[in-house]
Amino acid sequence: MVALEFEKPIAELEGKIAELRNMSSGKDVNIADEISRLESKAEKLKATTYAKLTPAQKVQVARHQERPHFNDYIKNLITDFTPLAGDRFFGEDKALIGGLGRFNGRSCVIMGQEKGNDTESRIRHNFGMARPEGYRKAIRLMDMASQFQLPVISLVDTAGAYPGVDAEARGQAEAIAQSIDSCLRVRTPIISVIIGEGGSGGAIAIATADRVYMLEHSIYSVISPEGCASILWRSAQQAEEAATALKLTAQDLYGLKLIDGIIPEPLGGAHRARTEAVSMVGAQIEKGLLELSPWDSERLVKRRRQKYLAMGRQ
Repeated sequence: MVALEFEKPIAELEGKIAELRNMSSGKDVNIADEISRLESKAEKLKATTYAKLTPAQKVQVARHQERPHFNDYIKNLITDFTPLAGDRFFGEDKALIGGLGRFNGRSCVIMGQEKGNDTESRIRHNFGMARPEGYRKAIRLMDMASQFQLPVISLVDTAGAYPGVDAEARGQAEAIAQSIDSCLRVRTPIISVIIGEGGSGGAIAIATADRVYMLEHSIYSVISPEGCASILWRSAQQAEEAATALKLTAQDLYGLKLIDGIIPEPLGGAHRARTEAVSMVGAQIEKGLLELSPWDSERLVKRRRQKYLAMGRQ
């Protein structure tokens, strides 16, 4: 496992534990007590380290390459998943995946950004940064959800929408705006979870939902700390200060009443216990859907619009 800078003391302890286990398996030496002592020490160190993470450190955890990605949630939470490709205007966007499936036996529409796990898959999925056709595919899926009365689940993990010239030429801003509008108009419940990075319009395009949850160490912001620092201080080296000023952590956003709940992560972050983290997200999605069911489409749409109009007025 790749250790972050602030995780190095933990990694050193875990390395020692691994060495002792190898020694005990190869020799007739009873070192179980020492292993137990080090394991206890490592757990306490993880608990104290993760209890006082700075916003900049949370950014690192949210971007950790071994965190569960969209496809991991699909494999573990969704059965009979059928991906739907293309926006019926230009083409297919592999950064934003979406389709039909069953969540705990309930038919639903599910979509989200996939960052990829290695060089090949990251390039194929464009590092989770969707072009206009990705958001137009999302619009198509939400229209389908309204037509067939299926709830929508969106899992957000993107640094932002792709800022390339080709994307701008095909109407990136308009596609994001239309996707936000579709979220507001869809006549079925929408549950959104920020599972890693929630970056700018690329995130909110599919996260204007009835219930928005964040994993404990995820981030959600109008701009990346590096981008903010480059604009305000003309230097990305001020990213740590920018991360604090942006109020991008789950705890900040819950305090500001911009999200509806925080999903706890396993001790040491979702990247240390991927299956457990996915299960926690699944449990929260199920709870959210139960709160919104059964639904009256007119009241649902009205309440969703009022929720977003009220933000910033309290």
